Amino acid sequence: MKVPESLKFLVSTVSWTLRAGCVAHLVHEYVYEFTETRGESMLPTLQSHHDYVHALKKYRLGRNLDIGDCIVAIKPSDPDHRVCKRITGMPGDAILIDPSSSSELTNTPAEILQHDGFNKYIVIPEGHVWCTGDNLCHSLDSRSYSVLPMGLITGKIVAANSMDKGIFGGGLWNFRWIQNTFFDEKEEAESIS
Repeated sequence: MKVPESLKFLVSTVSWTLRAGCVAHLVHEYVYEFTETRGESMLPTLQSHHDYVHALKKYRLGRNLDIGDCIVAIKPSDPDHRVCKRITGMPGDAILIDPSSSSELTNTPAEILQHDGFNKYIVIPEGHVWCTGDNLCHSLDSRSYSVLPMGLITGKIVAANSMDKGIFGGGLWNFRWIQNTFFDEKEEAESIS
């Protein structure tokens, strides 16, 4: 019995579709991700809406990351959501938890004494990082959910595209590189001399 050409075509199409889906999944999981970001926590680095980031997966699980790098990670307090944050503390660093909790602008004198944010430090344990948003006033980050396990890091943000003006509204789709803004004064002084 001869198999009809239409059935062969259907089987071939399904087979290639499944293969392409598997390859796309592997690339998305282990190589590269292009995803939309939302929220004000990373202003001015990332826009609050219509911003898409390019994340490289070779940095997943915290591999070869440094202080100042922007990352995509699974939110520790809600595994169904992901966050974009900047690493502001590496394992072994002593971090001032939240100096804003002692601000006279947002707290009463009694709350300032209760919070005492200028005297609360944490030493980041091995296998963890401290992450904050660039817009500290509008960011839920390590100050609220504590240290971030490196195992939750899914990639490093290397670039972004802003789509607020449409695809062709800002030249090359509003592409921009995301820089590590951290610098060490000691290293800078040594490089100058």
